[in-house]
Amino acid sequence: MQKLIAELKEKIIDTLDLIDVTPEDFKENDRLVGGKLGIDSIDILELAMMIDKDYGIKIDNKELGQKVFATLGTLAEYIHKNRKG
Repeated sequence: MQKLIAELKEKIIDTLDLIDVTPEDFKENDRLVGGKLGIDSIDILELAMMIDKDYGIKIDNKELGQKVFATLGTLAEYIHKNRKG
């Protein structure tokens, strides 16, 4: 799971072009939306598309998205449980 979390940190930084952010800047339990990274609802749409493309997992409703994108940890846990292969 720690490998997935490290991978997600890199993917979030790359997907959202977070120039001044390093993987060490955010922790597993930090809030994603409205947290110190400044991620908003538009960013979440980009992340949802990346997760679909890279992991084959669709997050296509608001209620699920709010739960999954609460923290880096909840995102990693959801991907871990639902990834194909």
